[in-house]
Amino acid sequence: MVCSDWDIRKGTVVPATGDVKLSNGAVEVDAVYLYADLADSTGLARDFTRTTAAKVIRAYLDATCRVIKARGGQIRSFDGDRVMAVFMGDTKNSDAAKCGLQIHHVVDKIVRPKVEANLSSITTKGFEIKHCVGIDSGTALIVRGGVRGHNDLVSIGRAPNVAAKLSDVRNGQYRTYITEPVFKKLLDPSKYGPAPDKKLMWGGPFTRDVGGEKITVYRSNWTWKP
Repeated sequence: MVCSDWDIRKGTVVPATGDVKLSNGAVEVDAVYLYADLADSTGLARDFTRTTAAKVIRAYLDATCRVIKARGGQIRSFDGDRVMAVFMGDTKNSDAAKCGLQIHHVVDKIVRPKVEANLSSITTKGFEIKHCVGIDSGTALIVRGGVRGHNDLVSIGRAPNVAAKLSDVRNGQYRTYITEPVFKKLLDPSKYGPAPDKKLMWGGPFTRDVGGEKITVYRSNWTWKP
């Protein structure tokens, strides 16, 4: 397999698994990648029963996925308590950024209060439900990894890698991180708050070390009601 050349085509929409040939198919996309990650799932699994931990994770993923779909993102993978989505199209950067702020709203205003009201051990043990969303834009190569009957899509490129790393950031009240390429392409409604103040919703720029690379990022603690 490593000796075969890739059969690469340009993608104009986010491919589904069946759109990519298993043997040597590859789709090159210009896309925005969003990763949403529930914080401290290790502590959740360690300190609570499996059924309680599963309810919290399911509530987080359910709410997050609903927001992603509403904003036009295509969900392409799950990793425990983390979900990855891909956005394409003319407004992909703004759509993904808005999605991040809306995920913050539903987690803070809906998921957390619901969980705390229905799972008393969460409050008793002082577990804080919080998360982080990382977003980056760029070219990626989507291929199918695995064997027939047991395979899934894999995205290779800087954007998916950086977005995943940013979703691991745990920094006080900030819940949404975007890279400079995303910020520069934001439409005003995803960059500034409502009138009349129209305050900038993103703090920065800041430099972070992400996977050994110094990159420029912006961060936000704003929420946006879906």
